[in-house]
Amino acid sequence: MKSSARRLTTPQDALIAAAALVGGGLMILADGYVKWADAWLPSLALRCVPLAGLCAAMLLRRTAPLTGLAVATPFNFVDVAMGPSIATLMIYGDALYAASLYGRRRTAEWLLGVTIAATLAVTVAVGLLLGGVSVAVLLGAVAGITWVAPVLTAMAVREHRFRAEAERQRAEQVARLAELDRRAAVGAERARMARELHDVVANHLSAVALHSSAVLKVRDLDRETLERSLEVIRENSVQGLAEMRRMIGLLRDGDGDGDAGGADPPAQPRLSELGRLVARTSRDDLSARLQIVGRPPELPAAVELAAYRIVQEALTNALKHAGPGRADVTVEYGRPGLTIDVLSPLGADGARLPGTGSGLIGMRERATLLGGRFDAGPWPGPDGSRWRVRAELPVDPVAEKETT
Repeated sequence: MKSSARRLTTPQDALIAAAALVGGGLMILADGYVKWADAWLPSLALRCVPLAGLCAAMLLRRTAPLTGLAVATPFNFVDVAMGPSIATLMIYGDALYAASLYGRRRTAEWLLGVTIAATLAVTVAVGLLLGGVSVAVLLGAVAGITWVAPVLTAMAVREHRFRAEAERQRAEQVARLAELDRRAAVGAERARMARELHDVVANHLSAVALHSSAVLKVRDLDRETLERSLEVIRENSVQGLAEMRRMIGLLRDGDGDGDAGGADPPAQPRLSELGRLVARTSRDDLSARLQIVGRPPELPAAVELAAYRIVQEALTNALKHAGPGRADVTVEYGRPGLTIDVLSPLGADGARLPGTGSGLIGMRERATLLGGRFDAGPWPGPDGSRWRVRAELPVDPVAEKETT
């Protein structure tokens, strides 16, 4: 025996059928039915037979509406032949309503055509048999109310439910899309914060770690070299702290208007400060040089910040991984946009500090978000193999026109 066996009826339909049986019985006892002729007066017990059949059919109004209508139809014809009551007409109308509402959509359309045809047939037949237009119209109206009106009502309710379900599904879809947008926005914000934290903290701390390691490893440093290393450590510490405060102000206020103390946060780094950035990027065996090609235009803030961070991260990677020699930084301002080229010697003895690869990911993300291109990898230059970082950042033509 299957656990999912289909039920014969529902508690609601059983209650409706019982109420219809009681109401119809009271109607019969009160002589609330039509008498076609005095010579044809069925007994009360006989009149209860079609009533009981119609009420039994109501048990199937939700579980098997078409079967219920098929059961109710012959009992309805018998009741009409005896002389219908208001109760039995309402019960059969409910059978038509249930079949149109809970059955298939095509069933309702088919029942509408059948009931309209039956109503017209009853009207014409009564008019021809009795020869009275008024009686024919009256009986036709009763037939229309009994047969056609329930089908039309069920079709209207069905359409309303269909639209309500469509609206519910649309609302769920909108909610799902909103949740996906929210997750995407949160993911994008987390990625942006990860890039900023990496650039702000990791770059400055890497420089501090490199120079402090050099001071600790070399025992007999001269005073000038020691002071230069300490100056680099101090400058990177101060710069890192200032940029961290700027980020804290942005995260706390959301708009960067100021920090908790009311002071203006430090300004975002600009490309005009690249000279100082390149100057403090050095090791005992590694130096850096900056070359500017073209006339620097007024760049959008997003492009300027991304370009500065890419150069900063490329130089930090050079400090950690490059071999002895010189890192060349070229910033070229052209009509398509801004091009950054950082060449550093390949290290033969491995990295001085461990890396996670997040720096390359962050640089690539910055370039991609602006619609630019990014490449990083070994490059066979004229003076030997080097590591090349190249980024092309487009500049909005509108911004260029505004500055000309």
